[in-house]
Amino acid sequence: MIIDVHAHWGPWFFTMDVAAASLATMDRYGIGKAIVSATEAVIYDAPAGNRALAGVLDGQDRLYGYVTVNPRRLGEAARDLRELTGPWVGVKIHTDYTGSPVTSPRLRAALELAAEAGLPALVHTWGASVLDLAQVCLDVPGLRVVAGHMGADGHRHAIEAANACDRLYLEPCWSHAPAGRIAEVVAAVPDRQLLFGTDATLIDPSSAFGAVAAAGLTGETAERVAWRNAVELFGI
Repeated sequence: MIIDVHAHWGPWFFTMDVAAASLATMDRYGIGKAIVSATEAVIYDAPAGNRALAGVLDGQDRLYGYVTVNPRRLGEAARDLRELTGPWVGVKIHTDYTGSPVTSPRLRAALELAAEAGLPALVHTWGASVLDLAQVCLDVPGLRVVAGHMGADGHRHAIEAANACDRLYLEPCWSHAPAGRIAEVVAAVPDRQLLFGTDATLIDPSSAFGAVAAAGLTGETAERVAWRNAVELFGI
């Protein structure tokens, strides 16, 4: 079993060969289940995108949803977290598209909503921002966060962040795949804090698969990354 904790549904605002989210794509790479956010919700209108995704999630058992939250529109976020029921297992926040850096009060307030709802939050991180996310996680009781892209080019910051807060999880997808990046993280972070994500449909899953395969994971660590940690964190 493989669970992809960082995936999307819906077209992007530029031409992409993998723009159509489909179970066929998941089947091609052996992905059993995926947690998806609506592209429309991430880049444009969170409530509209969330509700469009609700219709996709209904009646199937392989896709789970992120309630996408815009920290600049907390009233809408709170309403969506109350009203959306069913296979919604987490909260998605993109700091760049919403202009809400991890250090901003509005981002902290959005993460407090996630904690109150009892849902883990997948947050876009880049560079040293993952360290700021760890501090917010420490400050907000019960908050569980997934550092999307595990800081991208800041993976060494991600190591420090994960070791500072055991409620912070790392997800490795990135449009680049520097040699040794994932292996370095795996060697330095408790394996219960590691997840697998692809950033499909923005990036073809082959990128994440190749990067993880190059890390040579085996045994319990490989199982935890592939699916077990996702099951435990998201209650799948």
